[in-house]
Amino acid sequence: MIKFLTIAIILFAYLLFGIPVLGVEWIIGKFNKEKEDYQCLRMVQAAFKLMLKVTGARITVIGEENIPDEAVLFIGNHRSYFDILLTYSRCRRLTGYVAKKEMLKYPLLRTWMVRLYCLFLDRDNPREGLKTILQAIDYVKNGISICIFPEGTRNDGEEGSMLPFHSGSFKIAEKSGCAIIPISMNNTAEIFENHMPRVKKTHVVIEYGKPIYMKDMDREQKKHVGEYCQNIIRETIERNRALV
Repeated sequence: MIKFLTIAIILFAYLLFGIPVLGVEWIIGKFNKEKEDYQCLRMVQAAFKLMLKVTGARITVIGEENIPDEAVLFIGNHRSYFDILLTYSRCRRLTGYVAKKEMLKYPLLRTWMVRLYCLFLDRDNPREGLKTILQAIDYVKNGISICIFPEGTRNDGEEGSMLPFHSGSFKIAEKSGCAIIPISMNNTAEIFENHMPRVKKTHVVIEYGKPIYMKDMDREQKKHVGEYCQNIIRETIERNRALV
C-alpha cells in the first residue's frame, strides 16, 4: 500500500508542478519546437522511470534493436496500467499514445497527454474514430511514432490471453507506410492489477518484434494483418513465460 501511495503522490506532484513547466516549454517552443518536444518527452520519461523504480519491478528488454530510427506504429498486448509507463519510458523518438476518450475527463493529465501527441479514441462514434486514425496517420508522416493497444481495452483475463485486435488500428501503418513493431509484455499485471491496491515487486519481460511493413504484404495478408501481428505477440509471450 505504501508503494501505491508513493506512486500516486509522484503522479499528483508532477501534474501539479508541471503546470508552470508547460508554460516555460511553450515559450521555448516558439523558438525551437523540436527542443520543446523532446524536453517534455524526457521529463515525463523521468517521472515514469521513478514510478517504476518505486514498484521494484525488474525489467528484461529483448529486441530493442529491432526498432528503426524512424516513426513507427507500436502495437502490443495490454494487461496493466503500467504498460504505458513501461513502454513510454523507453521511447527514443517522439511517440503519441492512442487512449480512450474517457481520459479527457482529467484536466491536468489531459493537458500533458495532448502536449505529448496522445490521441483520444471514441470507439462508439465511427466518424470521430476515423478522425483520430487520420490524425495518427498525419503524426506518423511528420515523424511522430504512435503506440496503440489494438485490444481496445485492458484485458483482465489470464496471463497470455488477448482480446481480438481491432483492424482499424492497422490503417495507421497501411496509409502512412510506416513499420509495425509488435510489443509483447509478460507479467505486467502482476505489478498491480492482480492484487490491487498492493504494488508488488515482480519480473517483467518486454520484447520488441522485427519491423513489419504492410507494403510487402499481398491483399489477403493485409486483410488479416491484425491476426498475423496478434499471433506473433502470442507466440512471443508463450516463449518468454520461462523467463519470468
